[in-house]
Amino acid sequence: MLYQIYETQRSLMEPFADFAQAAAKLYGNSMFPLSKTPLSQRISAGYDLAYRLGKGYEKPVFGITTVDVDGVGVAIHERIELEKPFCELRRFKRFSDDTTTLNKLKNQPVVLVVAPLSGHYATLLRDTVRTMLKDHKVYITDWKNARLVPLSEGEFHLDDYVNYVQEFIRHLQGKYGNCHVISVCQPTVPVLAAVSLMASRGETTPLTMTMMGGPIDARRSPTEVNTLASTRSYEWFEKNVIFSVPDSFPGAGRRVYPGFLQYTGFVAMNPDRHATNHYDYFQDLIKGDGASTEAHRKFYDEYNAVLDMDAHYYLETIKTVFQDYSLMNHSWDVRAPDGSLERVRPQDITTTALLTVEGELDDISGPGQTYAAHDLCCNLINKERSHLEAAGAGHYGIFSGRRWRENVYPTVRQFILENNVVATAANTAANTATAAKAAEAVAEAVAPAAPVTGAADSAPAPEAKEGQRVAAVTAAAPLTKGRRRNHKS
Repeated sequence: MLYQIYETQRSLMEPFADFAQAAAKLYGNSMFPLSKTPLSQRISAGYDLAYRLGKGYEKPVFGITTVDVDGVGVAIHERIELEKPFCELRRFKRFSDDTTTLNKLKNQPVVLVVAPLSGHYATLLRDTVRTMLKDHKVYITDWKNARLVPLSEGEFHLDDYVNYVQEFIRHLQGKYGNCHVISVCQPTVPVLAAVSLMASRGETTPLTMTMMGGPIDARRSPTEVNTLASTRSYEWFEKNVIFSVPDSFPGAGRRVYPGFLQYTGFVAMNPDRHATNHYDYFQDLIKGDGASTEAHRKFYDEYNAVLDMDAHYYLETIKTVFQDYSLMNHSWDVRAPDGSLERVRPQDITTTALLTVEGELDDISGPGQTYAAHDLCCNLINKERSHLEAAGAGHYGIFSGRRWRENVYPTVRQFILENNVVATAANTAANTATAAKAAEAVAEAVAPAAPVTGAADSAPAPEAKEGQRVAAVTAAAPLTKGRRRNHKS
C-alpha cells in the first residue's frame, strides 16, 4: 500500500514541479520585466530548488563518449554485450585512428567492474569507468530496476547474483583468455562467492580480485547500516520494507524493496549535510555561480536516481551478509543454475591475487570489513595479498572523485598490471586436472577474431591469445612488492 501512496503523491507533485521549473526560468529570463526587481533572483532560485526537490529522477546515462589517452582522444562506444532478465553486461569499446595509441590499447588488461545492486544505478561508478578506460578494456554490470522486470521473468535471488557474475567472468575468459574483477561495496560478497565456487570446481579463476569498501565481515567496526540490519529480525524487514510494484509498471505485482525507501535511508544517515548542500545550491543560484550549481545538479541527478530490488535478493542479502555472517562462518551454500547446492569455500582460491581497498572515513562499510577477505583467502599463491587504506576518503571517495583518481586508482592500476602476465609453472601445479580440461575447452572454443579497423578493444591477436591460453591454465603470477601494505599471514 505504501508504494501506491508514494506513486500517487509523486503524480500529484509532478504538475507543481513542472510549474516551479517554468517559474524559475521565467524569473531568470532577462526579457521578463519582473526579472529586474530586487527579489527576482531569489524567487528564481527558490523555484529552481523547489523543482529539484519535487521532480522525479530517472536512470542516468553513463555519457562517456571520449577519454584522453596520452594526449590522444579515444572514442568510446557503449553497448550491451550480454543481457539477462535482471542485468546487462555493458561494454565500453574504444576506437582510435592513431596507430600507436591503437596498438597500445589492444594489449591492455580486461576488467569486469561489478557494480553494486543496493539502491543506486551502475552509473554511480561513472568516474570509476571513465578513469579506468585510459588503461583497461572495461565491462560493467548494469543492474535493472526490478519494477521494470515482468513477473514472467521469475524471481531474483542472491544466488542468481552469484551465478550472473560467474557467467560474465566466463564470457570474458572465453573472449580474452582471462580477466580482472573489481567489486565496489555490496558485490564484494557475491563476487568472492563466485570466484570461490569457480575455484572449488577447478575452473580458471580471474587473474585478480580488487574489493573496495564491501561488507565481507559486517561485524567489524559496525556502522549504522550494519547495526540496523543486525538488530532487526528477518521477519521485521519482510513485513515493513517489502511492497508490491503498482500496476502502472511492467513489473506490476513483483515484491520489491522500493528504491525510495533506500533513498530515504541514505538521506537519513546525513540529513544535516544534505540540507546544507541544498542551501548552498540556493545561495550559488543567487550569486550566479554556474560551476557550483552544475556540480550540485550532476551529483544529485545521480544520487536521487534509485532502483527497486527484488524482495528475495534483498532479504537474502540481509540474512546472509548482515545477520548470519554466512561467508565468515563458512556456512554459505549457493544454488547453482542446475539446482544443486555448493558450499562457498574462499580457501580454495589459489591463483587469484587479492587487493582490498578501504576508506579511512567510510561510514557505510567500516574499517576492517573488506580486509576480512584476506582471512578467508588463506591459500593464495605465496600468500601475496595487498591492502590499501585511502587516507581521508569516505565511502564514495574510494571509487569516485579526486581521492579515487589520485590516491586509489594508481594502486589499483599497478596491481592489475603486475598480475596481467603469464603465470609461473608453480601455479600450473596448483590447478587440478579438471581446471586443465576446462581451460583447454575454452581455448578450443576461442578463435582469433577478424581484425576491425580502428577498434582498440578487439579480441587479441593469435600470438597474444596463445599466451592467454596458457594464462587460463596457470592464472596469476605472484605479486611484485610495491608501495602498498602487503598482507603477511
